[in-house]
Amino acid sequence: MHWEQLLSLKRFGDTHKRLRKEQDETRLGFEVDYDRVIFSSAFRSLQDKTQVIPLSKTDFVHTRLTHSLEVSVVGRSLGRLAGKQVLEKHPYLKEIHGYHFNDFGAVVAAAALAHDIGNPPFGHSGEKAIGEYFKNGNGSRFKDILSEKEYQDLVDFEGNANGLKILTESRKGIEGGLRLSYATLGAFMKYPKESLPKKPTSHIADKKFGFFQSEKAFVNDIASDLGLIQTRKGKDISYCRHPLTYLVEAADDICYTIIDFEDGINLGLIDESYALEYLIKLVKDKINTKKYHSLTTTEDRLSYLRALSVSTLIGEATRVFMENEESILKGEFNTSLLERSEYTAQINDIIKLSVEKIYRSQEVVEKEISGYAIIAKLLDVFVQGALRRLNGQETNYDKLVLHLIPQKFLQTDTSPYHTILNICCFIASLTDGRVTQLIKKINC
Repeated sequence: MHWEQLLSLKRFGDTHKRLRKEQDETRLGFEVDYDRVIFSSAFRSLQDKTQVIPLSKTDFVHTRLTHSLEVSVVGRSLGRLAGKQVLEKHPYLKEIHGYHFNDFGAVVAAAALAHDIGNPPFGHSGEKAIGEYFKNGNGSRFKDILSEKEYQDLVDFEGNANGLKILTESRKGIEGGLRLSYATLGAFMKYPKESLPKKPTSHIADKKFGFFQSEKAFVNDIASDLGLIQTRKGKDISYCRHPLTYLVEAADDICYTIIDFEDGINLGLIDESYALEYLIKLVKDKINTKKYHSLTTTEDRLSYLRALSVSTLIGEATRVFMENEESILKGEFNTSLLERSEYTAQINDIIKLSVEKIYRSQEVVEKEISGYAIIAKLLDVFVQGALRRLNGQETNYDKLVLHLIPQKFLQTDTSPYHTILNICCFIASLTDGRVTQLIKKINC
């Protein structure tokens, strides 16, 4: 893969090539991507979607929106640091094509900002709840009317694939969705493969899938323009990751490792002295002991260690990226950046404690159980109503409940697969608060 191709400024529908040297420096195309994401309604909805504690009203706990903003900030730093070194290694990118290190930061920041835009309510349990409905719930009866991959899209409903759909889906008057640059869309795709075959290799890019069947043609166009290496052909399509995807992933890994941990401490789920010890192990070589001991409150001590931890991991992720840049460009690098970090043991200790004390806490488990029941009920009502409308068998009740769904999710000239997928995407678009309001209306 080649950087000058990977940093494509092309957007959906372009009929001419966008050259970096012709860009307006006051409003660079990659920065426009960031603006389009942040002003989108799908991004705004993240303010009421779970990050750690479902439906939490505690003001210092992160939502998907605050998490996404923080990931984008970390991603921007990672992109700029890596971009500076890439340009030093490949000076022709600047001398001939006009790229600057800020371009790398802008692409990573935009992709990182959007990385959770397709996540359903109730966090990752929302994804599992949708999938469970089609695998073992009432939705399993639709298997016979769908192709194998269409059904797998639903059984393993994936927030990453839904995010790409949100960013790229065309509808009347809006072609190409947000019309982001192909560089940003490429960096966004953590798993550039279809839902089948499932985990065909141990490569990090094969861990999940990144696009529904409905976006397959568009993904092929993006990959062709960017020059992504195709790893499977024929009926099963997949590609190597865009190199900057590794930086987007690292930004997310850094934030959820450190900041979810911070939330657990603030919530009292993790003992302060025990938790601070874990963070000190991570930054022990860089901590200013005198400054640290001068801090008198938990908030200040935690803030200092968090900032130092994030800074340390940014530097480490950049180091790993540049040491492996050649293998990444060849599509041969098969793990996340932090898995190759010298701090892997400390990171794993923090994640293990977070799983035990936060992700499996009673409050989280109880609310995730409620989420399963709510999502299954909503899918029952809306999927059945939408399919009956498609088949011309709509009841009066169906007409009423389908009025609750925005028109963009109710395209009438479509197939059973698109009808069902659109309902799933509607459910995924709901905030934690809105989904509980809907279930009350339906159950009243």
